[in-house]
Amino acid sequence: MRVVVLGAGVVGVASAWYLVRAGHEVTVVDRRPDAGLETSFANGGQISVSHAEPWANPHALPKALKWLGREDAPLLFRLRPDPALLAWGLRFLRECTPGRTRENIRRIVALALYSRRQLGLLRQETGIEYDQLTRGILHIYTDAREFDAAARAAALMRSFGCARQTVSADECVAIEPALAAARPLLVGGDYTADDESGDAHKFTRELAALATARGVSFRFDTSVERIEVAGGEVAALVAAGGERLTADAYVVACASWTPRLLAPLGVRLPIYPAKGYSATLTLSEDSVAPTVSLTDDGHKIVFSRLGERLRIAGTAEFNGYDLNLNPVRCAALVRRAAELFPQFAAAGEPEYWCGLRPATPSNLPCIGRTRIGRLWVNAGHGTLGWTMACGSGAALADLVCGRRPEPDFPFHVQ
Repeated sequence: MRVVVLGAGVVGVASAWYLVRAGHEVTVVDRRPDAGLETSFANGGQISVSHAEPWANPHALPKALKWLGREDAPLLFRLRPDPALLAWGLRFLRECTPGRTRENIRRIVALALYSRRQLGLLRQETGIEYDQLTRGILHIYTDAREFDAAARAAALMRSFGCARQTVSADECVAIEPALAAARPLLVGGDYTADDESGDAHKFTRELAALATARGVSFRFDTSVERIEVAGGEVAALVAAGGERLTADAYVVACASWTPRLLAPLGVRLPIYPAKGYSATLTLSEDSVAPTVSLTDDGHKIVFSRLGERLRIAGTAEFNGYDLNLNPVRCAALVRRAAELFPQFAAAGEPEYWCGLRPATPSNLPCIGRTRIGRLWVNAGHGTLGWTMACGSGAALADLVCGRRPEPDFPFHVQ
Protein backbone atom coordinates (compact mmCIF):
# COMPACT_ATOMS: atom_id res chain seq x y z
CA MET A 1 0.00 0.00 0.00
CA ARG A 2 0.92 3.66 -0.31
CA VAL A 3 1.09 5.11 3.21
CA VAL A 4 1.54 8.74 4.24
CA VAL A 5 2.92 9.33 7.74
CA LEU A 6 2.26 12.81 9.06
CA GLY A 7 5.01 13.81 11.48
CA ALA A 8 8.80 13.27 11.38
CA GLY A 9 9.50 13.03 15.10
CA VAL A 10 10.91 9.86 16.62
CA VAL A 11 7.49 8.14 16.61
CA GLY A 12 6.64 9.13 13.03
CA VAL A 13 10.05 8.14 11.65
CA ALA A 14 9.94 4.81 13.53
CA SER A 15 6.46 4.20 12.07
CA ALA A 16 7.82 4.88 8.57
CA TRP A 17 10.76 2.54 9.14
CA TYR A 18 8.63 -0.42 10.15
CA LEU A 19 6.05 0.28 7.44
CA VAL A 20 8.68 0.27 4.69
CA ARG A 21 10.21 -2.90 6.12
CA ALA A 22 6.75 -4.45 5.85
CA GLY A 23 6.75 -3.70 2.12
CA HIS A 24 4.72 -0.50 1.91
CA GLU A 25 5.49 2.59 -0.15
CA VAL A 26 5.91 5.31 2.49
CA THR A 27 5.99 9.10 2.42
CA VAL A 28 6.64 11.15 5.57
CA VAL A 29 5.34 14.73 5.68
CA ASP A 30 6.50 17.34 8.18
CA ARG A 31 6.24 21.11 8.45
CA ARG A 32 9.82 21.46 9.71
CA PRO A 33 12.97 21.40 7.49
CA ASP A 34 14.34 18.14 8.96
CA ALA A 35 13.45 15.19 11.16
CA GLY A 36 13.22 15.34 14.94
CA LEU A 37 13.10 19.11 15.39
CA GLU A 38 10.21 19.40 17.84
CA THR A 39 9.39 17.12 20.81
CA SER A 40 12.21 14.71 19.90
CA PHE A 41 14.87 17.44 19.71
CA ALA A 42 16.30 17.75 23.24
CA ASN A 43 14.39 15.44 25.55
CA GLY A 44 15.72 13.54 28.55
CA GLY A 45 17.37 10.83 26.46
CA GLN A 46 16.10 7.83 28.42
CA ILE A 47 14.82 4.47 27.20
CA SER A 48 13.05 3.99 30.50
CA VAL A 49 10.76 1.02 31.00
CA SER A 50 11.32 1.76 34.69
CA HIS A 51 9.44 5.06 34.28
CA ALA A 52 6.17 3.18 33.84
CA GLU A 53 4.35 4.68 36.82
CA PRO A 54 1.94 7.22 35.27
CA TRP A 55 1.58 10.78 36.47
CA ALA A 56 -2.00 9.86 37.38
CA ASN A 57 -1.60 7.85 40.59
CA PRO A 58 -3.00 8.05 44.14
CA HIS A 59 -0.18 10.43 45.20
CA ALA A 60 -0.59 12.88 42.32
CA LEU A 61 -3.31 15.18 43.66
CA PRO A 62 -1.70 15.90 47.07
CA LYS A 63 1.59 16.70 45.34
CA ALA A 64 -0.04 18.95 42.75
CA LEU A 65 -1.84 20.88 45.52
CA LYS A 66 1.41 21.22 47.48
CA TRP A 67 3.15 22.64 44.43
CA LEU A 68 0.44 25.20 43.56
CA GLY A 69 1.89 28.68 43.29
CA ARG A 70 5.49 27.48 42.92
CA GLU A 71 6.95 28.70 39.63
CA ASP A 72 9.62 25.98 39.75
CA ALA A 73 7.23 23.17 40.74
CA PRO A 74 7.97 19.79 39.13
CA LEU A 75 4.33 19.58 38.03
CA LEU A 76 2.73 22.95 37.29
CA PHE A 77 -0.89 23.47 36.24
CA ARG A 78 -1.43 27.05 35.14
CA LEU A 79 -5.02 27.90 35.99
CA ARG A 80 -6.58 29.34 32.86
CA PRO A 81 -9.99 29.29 31.09
CA ASP A 82 -9.17 26.29 28.92
CA PRO A 83 -12.01 23.75 28.37
CA ALA A 84 -9.57 21.22 26.90
CA LEU A 85 -7.38 21.31 30.01
CA LEU A 86 -10.43 21.07 32.28
CA ALA A 87 -11.73 18.00 30.43
CA TRP A 88 -8.24 16.47 30.45
CA GLY A 89 -7.86 17.18 34.17
CA LEU A 90 -11.14 15.48 35.05
CA ARG A 91 -10.09 12.38 33.14
CA PHE A 92 -6.69 12.57 34.85
CA LEU A 93 -8.39 12.46 38.27
CA ARG A 94 -10.36 9.36 37.25
CA GLU A 95 -7.07 7.63 36.42
CA CYS A 96 -5.63 8.29 39.90
CA THR A 97 -7.33 5.36 41.63
CA PRO A 98 -5.14 2.43 42.74
CA GLY A 99 -6.89 0.03 40.36
CA ARG A 100 -6.52 2.28 37.33
CA THR A 101 -2.90 3.03 38.22
CA ARG A 102 -2.06 -0.67 38.46
CA GLU A 103 -3.67 -1.47 35.10
CA ASN A 104 -2.00 1.48 33.39
CA ILE A 105 1.40 0.42 34.74
CA ARG A 106 0.84 -3.09 33.39
CA ARG A 107 0.02 -1.80 29.93
CA ILE A 108 2.87 0.73 29.85
CA VAL A 109 5.40 -1.92 30.90
CA ALA A 110 4.14 -4.32 28.22
CA LEU A 111 4.58 -1.80 25.40
CA ALA A 112 7.82 -0.35 26.76
CA LEU A 113 9.50 -3.76 27.16
CA TYR A 114 8.51 -4.67 23.61
CA SER A 115 9.82 -1.34 22.36
CA ARG A 116 13.17 -1.72 24.10
CA ARG A 117 13.59 -5.13 22.49
CA GLN A 118 12.72 -3.70 19.08
CA LEU A 119 15.30 -0.93 19.54
CA GLY A 120 17.95 -3.51 20.36
CA LEU A 121 17.10 -5.53 17.25
CA LEU A 122 17.16 -2.40 15.10
CA ARG A 123 20.58 -1.49 16.48
CA GLN A 124 21.88 -4.97 15.67
CA GLU A 125 20.40 -4.86 12.18
CA THR A 126 21.58 -1.38 11.18
CA GLY A 127 24.50 -0.43 13.46
CA ILE A 128 22.78 2.90 14.13
CA GLU A 129 24.70 5.24 16.48
CA TYR A 130 23.14 7.93 18.67
CA ASP A 131 25.40 8.42 21.72
CA GLN A 132 23.76 5.37 23.23
CA LEU A 133 24.72 3.93 26.61
CA THR A 134 23.43 0.60 27.93
CA ARG A 135 24.31 1.17 31.58
CA GLY A 136 20.80 1.16 32.98
CA ILE A 137 18.75 3.85 34.71
CA LEU A 138 19.06 4.68 38.40
CA HIS A 139 16.14 6.36 40.20
CA ILE A 140 17.35 8.25 43.26
CA TYR A 141 15.35 9.48 46.27
CA THR A 142 16.04 12.10 48.90
CA ASP A 143 12.71 11.72 50.75
CA ALA A 144 12.03 8.59 52.83
CA ARG A 145 8.28 8.55 52.16
CA GLU A 146 8.80 8.85 48.41
CA PHE A 147 11.39 6.08 48.57
CA ASP A 148 8.94 3.78 50.36
CA ALA A 149 6.22 4.51 47.79
CA ALA A 150 8.71 3.92 44.96
CA ALA A 151 9.70 0.56 46.44
CA ARG A 152 6.06 -0.53 46.21
CA ALA A 153 5.84 0.70 42.61
CA ALA A 154 9.07 -1.12 41.76
CA ALA A 155 7.69 -4.37 43.17
CA LEU A 156 4.59 -3.98 41.02
CA MET A 157 6.69 -3.35 37.93
CA ARG A 158 8.79 -6.43 38.65
CA SER A 159 5.59 -8.49 38.72
CA PHE A 160 4.91 -7.25 35.17
CA GLY A 161 8.41 -8.07 33.90
CA CYS A 162 10.40 -4.86 34.45
CA ALA A 163 13.54 -5.69 36.45
CA ARG A 164 13.51 -2.52 38.60
CA GLN A 165 15.46 -3.38 41.76
CA THR A 166 15.35 -1.37 44.98
CA VAL A 167 18.85 -0.43 46.19
CA SER A 168 20.34 1.34 49.21
CA ALA A 169 21.91 4.81 49.18
CA ASP A 170 25.39 3.25 49.29
CA GLU A 171 24.50 1.03 46.35
CA CYS A 172 23.37 4.12 44.43
CA VAL A 173 26.85 5.58 44.83
CA ALA A 174 28.45 2.28 43.83
CA ILE A 175 26.35 2.21 40.65
CA GLU A 176 27.09 5.88 39.86
CA PRO A 177 30.23 7.16 41.66
CA ALA A 178 29.51 10.74 40.55
CA LEU A 179 26.85 10.74 43.31
CA ALA A 180 29.48 10.41 46.07
CA ALA A 181 29.29 14.06 47.08
CA ALA A 182 25.49 13.82 47.28
CA ARG A 183 25.52 10.70 49.47
CA PRO A 184 24.24 12.60 52.59
CA LEU A 185 21.12 13.60 50.61
CA LEU A 186 20.22 10.10 49.44
CA VAL A 187 17.88 7.67 51.18
CA GLY A 188 17.88 4.99 48.48
CA GLY A 189 17.05 4.24 44.88
CA ASP A 190 15.83 1.84 42.22
CA TYR A 191 18.09 0.47 39.48
CA THR A 192 16.98 -1.03 36.17
CA ALA A 193 20.08 -2.45 34.51
CA ASP A 194 18.36 -3.19 31.19
CA ASP A 195 17.23 0.40 30.59
CA GLU A 196 19.26 2.62 28.27
CA SER A 197 19.94 6.19 27.23
CA GLY A 198 20.77 8.02 24.01
CA ASP A 199 20.16 11.12 21.93
CA ALA A 200 16.64 10.90 20.48
CA HIS A 201 17.34 13.66 17.94
CA LYS A 202 20.42 11.90 16.60
CA PHE A 203 18.51 8.62 16.48
CA THR A 204 15.61 10.18 14.60
CA ARG A 205 17.85 11.76 11.98
CA GLU A 206 19.92 8.61 11.53
CA LEU A 207 16.83 6.42 11.25
CA ALA A 208 15.36 8.86 8.72
CA ALA A 209 18.53 8.47 6.64
CA LEU A 210 18.28 4.68 6.87
CA ALA A 211 14.60 4.84 5.93
CA THR A 212 15.43 7.03 2.94
CA ALA A 213 17.91 4.40 1.77
CA ARG A 214 15.10 1.83 2.02
CA GLY A 215 12.87 3.96 -0.20
CA VAL A 216 10.94 6.22 2.21
CA SER A 217 10.27 9.67 0.76
CA PHE A 218 10.45 12.66 3.12
CA ARG A 219 8.50 15.83 2.35
CA PHE A 220 9.85 18.52 4.69
CA ASP A 221 8.68 22.15 4.88
CA THR A 222 5.18 20.91 4.06
CA SER A 223 2.32 22.00 6.32
CA VAL A 224 -0.88 19.96 6.23
CA GLU A 225 -3.82 22.23 6.94
CA ARG A 226 -6.64 19.70 7.01
CA ILE A 227 -7.68 16.13 6.32
CA GLU A 228 -10.29 15.76 3.60
CA VAL A 229 -12.89 13.05 4.19
CA ALA A 230 -15.38 11.64 1.68
CA GLY A 231 -17.68 8.66 2.08
CA GLY A 232 -16.50 8.03 5.64
CA GLU A 233 -12.81 7.66 4.75
CA VAL A 234 -9.84 9.91 4.13
CA ALA A 235 -9.67 11.19 0.57
CA ALA A 236 -6.53 13.34 0.90
CA LEU A 237 -4.32 15.47 3.08
CA VAL A 238 -4.61 19.09 2.02
CA ALA A 239 -1.34 21.01 2.34
CA ALA A 240 -0.73 24.74 2.35
CA GLY A 241 -1.38 26.12 -1.10
CA GLY A 242 -4.07 23.54 -1.79
CA GLU A 243 -1.84 20.60 -2.71
CA ARG A 244 -3.63 17.27 -2.13
CA LEU A 245 -1.58 14.28 -0.93
CA THR A 246 -3.24 10.94 -1.52
CA ALA A 247 -2.49 7.40 -0.35
CA ASP A 248 -4.12 4.12 0.65
CA ALA A 249 -3.57 4.74 4.37
CA TYR A 250 -2.71 7.75 6.51
CA VAL A 251 -0.90 7.73 9.86
CA VAL A 252 -1.07 10.83 12.07
CA ALA A 253 1.97 11.00 14.37
CA CYS A 254 1.99 14.73 15.16
CA ALA A 255 2.47 14.48 18.93
CA SER A 256 0.62 17.31 20.73
CA TRP A 257 -0.79 18.69 17.49
CA THR A 258 -2.58 15.42 16.63
CA PRO A 259 -5.86 16.29 18.42
CA ARG A 260 -6.01 19.70 16.73
CA LEU A 261 -5.76 18.08 13.32
CA LEU A 262 -8.31 15.36 14.06
CA ALA A 263 -10.92 17.32 16.03
CA PRO A 264 -12.63 18.73 12.88
CA LEU A 265 -13.25 15.09 11.84
CA GLY A 266 -15.00 14.30 15.13
CA VAL A 267 -12.07 12.21 16.38
CA ARG A 268 -11.51 13.41 19.96
CA LEU A 269 -8.23 12.27 21.48
CA PRO A 270 -7.43 12.84 25.18
CA ILE A 271 -4.07 14.43 24.39
CA TYR A 272 -2.93 17.69 25.96
CA PRO A 273 0.50 19.35 25.67
CA ALA A 274 2.72 19.11 28.74
CA LYS A 275 5.68 21.42 28.36
CA GLY A 276 8.99 19.93 29.43
CA TYR A 277 12.32 21.71 29.76
CA SER A 278 15.92 20.68 29.22
CA ALA A 279 19.40 22.09 29.63
CA THR A 280 22.30 20.63 27.64
CA LEU A 281 25.84 21.27 28.85
CA THR A 282 29.16 20.46 27.26
CA LEU A 283 31.35 19.04 30.01
CA SER A 284 34.85 20.23 30.80
CA GLU A 285 37.63 17.64 30.92
CA ASP A 286 37.81 17.60 34.72
CA SER A 287 34.04 17.54 35.27
CA VAL A 288 32.56 14.95 37.64
CA ALA A 289 29.30 14.02 35.95
CA PRO A 290 27.22 10.82 35.74
CA THR A 291 27.52 8.23 33.00
CA VAL A 292 24.61 6.12 34.27
CA SER A 293 21.33 7.80 33.34
CA LEU A 294 19.60 9.09 36.48
CA THR A 295 16.06 10.01 37.45
CA ASP A 296 15.60 12.32 40.42
CA ASP A 297 12.00 11.34 41.15
CA GLY A 298 11.30 13.99 43.77
CA HIS A 299 12.14 16.80 41.34
CA LYS A 300 10.91 15.00 38.18
CA ILE A 301 14.30 15.59 36.53
CA VAL A 302 16.50 13.18 34.55
CA PHE A 303 20.21 13.30 33.78
CA SER A 304 21.64 11.56 30.71
CA ARG A 305 25.20 11.50 29.42
CA LEU A 306 25.25 12.03 25.66
CA GLY A 307 28.88 11.75 24.61
CA GLU A 308 30.66 14.76 26.11
CA ARG A 309 27.35 16.45 26.92
CA LEU A 310 25.07 16.19 29.92
CA ARG A 311 21.34 16.51 29.27
CA ILE A 312 19.27 17.64 32.27
CA ALA A 313 15.56 17.48 31.53
CA GLY A 314 12.15 17.17 33.06
CA THR A 315 9.28 18.84 34.88
CA ALA A 316 5.84 19.34 33.34
CA GLU A 317 3.98 22.61 32.79
CA PHE A 318 0.38 22.55 31.60
CA ASN A 319 -0.02 25.88 29.82
CA GLY A 320 -1.56 25.12 26.44
CA TYR A 321 0.67 25.34 23.39
CA ASP A 322 2.93 28.00 24.88
CA LEU A 323 6.61 27.47 23.95
CA ASN A 324 8.20 30.39 25.77
CA LEU A 325 11.19 29.50 27.90
CA ASN A 326 10.56 30.23 31.58
CA PRO A 327 13.90 31.32 33.13
CA VAL A 328 12.85 30.17 36.61
CA ARG A 329 12.15 26.64 35.43
CA CYS A 330 15.33 26.59 33.32
CA ALA A 331 17.45 27.68 36.29
CA ALA A 332 15.88 24.97 38.49
CA LEU A 333 17.37 22.27 36.26
CA VAL A 334 20.95 23.50 36.55
CA ARG A 335 20.54 24.31 40.25
CA ARG A 336 19.52 20.72 40.99
CA ALA A 337 22.46 19.40 38.99
CA ALA A 338 24.83 21.51 41.10
CA GLU A 339 23.24 20.17 44.30
CA LEU A 340 23.73 16.54 43.26
CA PHE A 341 27.07 16.98 41.46
CA PRO A 342 28.95 19.88 43.11
CA GLN A 343 32.15 19.01 41.19
CA PHE A 344 30.43 19.05 37.84
CA ALA A 345 31.75 21.74 35.50
CA ALA A 346 30.51 22.87 32.12
CA ALA A 347 32.52 24.30 29.24
CA GLY A 348 30.26 27.18 28.31
CA GLU A 349 26.68 28.17 29.04
CA PRO A 350 23.74 25.72 29.10
CA GLU A 351 21.62 25.36 25.99
CA TYR A 352 18.03 25.61 27.19
CA TRP A 353 15.08 24.12 25.33
CA CYS A 354 11.42 23.35 25.88
CA GLY A 355 9.05 21.07 24.01
CA LEU A 356 5.47 19.88 24.22
CA ARG A 357 4.97 16.29 25.31
CA PRO A 358 1.68 14.80 24.05
CA ALA A 359 0.22 13.67 27.37
CA THR A 360 -2.84 11.51 27.93
CA PRO A 361 -4.55 11.30 31.36
CA SER A 362 -3.56 7.62 31.70
CA ASN A 363 -0.09 7.94 30.09
CA LEU A 364 -1.22 5.33 27.54
CA PRO A 365 -0.57 6.43 23.95
CA CYS A 366 -3.27 6.35 21.28
CA ILE A 367 -2.21 3.76 18.69
CA GLY A 368 -4.53 2.23 16.14
CA ARG A 369 -7.25 2.75 13.58
CA THR A 370 -9.75 5.57 13.98
CA ARG A 371 -13.43 5.39 13.06
CA ILE A 372 -12.53 7.29 9.85
CA GLY A 373 -11.61 4.84 7.12
CA ARG A 374 -7.90 4.60 6.19
CA LEU A 375 -6.92 6.88 9.09
CA TRP A 376 -4.52 5.69 11.79
CA VAL A 377 -3.00 7.38 14.84
CA ASN A 378 0.31 6.94 16.66
CA ALA A 379 0.49 9.72 19.25
CA GLY A 380 0.06 10.59 22.93
CA HIS A 381 3.23 9.01 24.37
CA GLY A 382 3.84 11.75 26.96
CA THR A 383 7.30 11.42 28.54
CA LEU A 384 7.82 7.99 26.97
CA GLY A 385 7.92 8.82 23.26
CA TRP A 386 11.59 7.89 22.96
CA THR A 387 11.07 4.81 25.13
CA MET A 388 8.07 3.56 23.13
CA ALA A 389 8.97 4.78 19.63
CA CYS A 390 10.25 1.54 18.10
CA GLY A 391 7.59 -0.62 19.70
CA SER A 392 4.83 1.78 18.70
CA GLY A 393 6.13 1.93 15.13
CA ALA A 394 6.42 -1.85 14.86
CA ALA A 395 2.95 -2.36 16.35
CA LEU A 396 1.43 0.27 14.04
CA ALA A 397 2.96 -1.48 11.01
CA ASP A 398 1.46 -4.79 12.19
CA LEU A 399 -1.96 -3.19 12.55
CA VAL A 400 -1.83 -1.62 9.09
CA CYS A 401 -0.88 -5.04 7.70
CA GLY A 402 -3.82 -6.67 9.46
CA ARG A 403 -1.68 -8.48 12.04
CA ARG A 404 -2.13 -8.55 15.80
CA PRO A 405 0.81 -6.80 17.53
CA GLU A 406 2.78 -8.75 20.10
CA PRO A 407 2.31 -6.56 23.23
CA ASP A 408 -0.74 -6.92 25.45
CA PHE A 409 -1.93 -3.37 24.90
CA PRO A 410 -5.21 -1.73 23.85
CA PHE A 411 -4.44 -0.84 20.23
CA HIS A 412 -7.56 1.13 19.40
CA VAL A 413 -8.56 4.76 19.02
CA GLN A 414 -12.04 6.07 19.77
